[in-house]
Amino acid sequence: MGRRLIHGLSGAAVFLVSVTLFSVRHRGAQETTRYPGVGEGISEKPEQRSKASAEGGGGREQKDLQVRPPEGYRAEERLTLGDVFIAVKTTKRFHQSRMELLLDTWISRAREQTYVFTDEEDDGLKRRMGDHAIFTNCSAEHSHLALSCKMSAEFDAFLASGRSWFCHLDDDNYLNPWALLKLLSSYSATWDVYLGKPSLNRPIRASEMLPNNQTKSVRFWFATGGAGFCISRKLASKMVPWASGRNFLSTSELIRLPDDCTVGYIIECKVGGQLLPNALFHSHLENLQLIPPSRLTQQVTLSYGVFENKLNVIELSGPFSPQEDPSRFRSLHCHLYPETSWCLQAVGW
Repeated sequence: MGRRLIHGLSGAAVFLVSVTLFSVRHRGAQETTRYPGVGEGISEKPEQRSKASAEGGGGREQKDLQVRPPEGYRAEERLTLGDVFIAVKTTKRFHQSRMELLLDTWISRAREQTYVFTDEEDDGLKRRMGDHAIFTNCSAEHSHLALSCKMSAEFDAFLASGRSWFCHLDDDNYLNPWALLKLLSSYSATWDVYLGKPSLNRPIRASEMLPNNQTKSVRFWFATGGAGFCISRKLASKMVPWASGRNFLSTSELIRLPDDCTVGYIIECKVGGQLLPNALFHSHLENLQLIPPSRLTQQVTLSYGVFENKLNVIELSGPFSPQEDPSRFRSLHCHLYPETSWCLQAVGW
């Protein structure tokens, strides 16, 4: 019981610091007043990103998002978790408030497949993750260049791994490894596959920099990094000229947008690929309480944050109370893995 109370008090204390605020700027002061400290390290909504807008008219014809049936990508061989490279992006100040929660929950079930990319060395993280903790020397800022620096490190590490699938996550995501494996098993890594959830209902438009200070308008779909996304090795290999090494940062500078937008830009505007939207990925940019509790264990990723001036978490009963488990990640983990030692210690579980 003492251990549960410690988990609860510490979890509640750090939750309001680490959750992600995604309301528009004119609401920022109001939300920070209601949830002190919650705006720390928050990025803008995709619609507000510099030099870009989500529009349906003007320029070249809008590219519709086509949902192609999985049958066209059916895998021929049995996929294992060892075929997947899972990258988690974080920053030093969230090592305790966010990463320890992930390490205690889903990462404990996929440690050999998971690599954590951060900006500063941490003995505690290194002790728990060993050589799977990657210290990138990227800036801790939440700028598009700093974010792209980490994404570049993730992409290069995946290429070197020889694995079939690259899956990116943020440090406020819960991943269900087996739901992910089930989803990826419907596709083949030998096809061009880009899976994720767009945060917009239309393509984003950006200004691409050209020589002689010229620009051109480009439109493309992208999977929001806050929900996680996956890319097949076949597609990743085609991205190399724009995404490997320092090329990713140079490409990001062309459109001056964050890393997840840059991934979509490379795939759709440079490689000629297409986002395959999937509703099993979830970010803090959506109302998570709309997900039926009966379907939570089927989702690939989940998140937590603030939505419309309210705490935004999944609705789930026990074994821990919202005060003990504000993110609901521990309770979800116990529903998925009830044999976990600290789940068995929960009263009435």
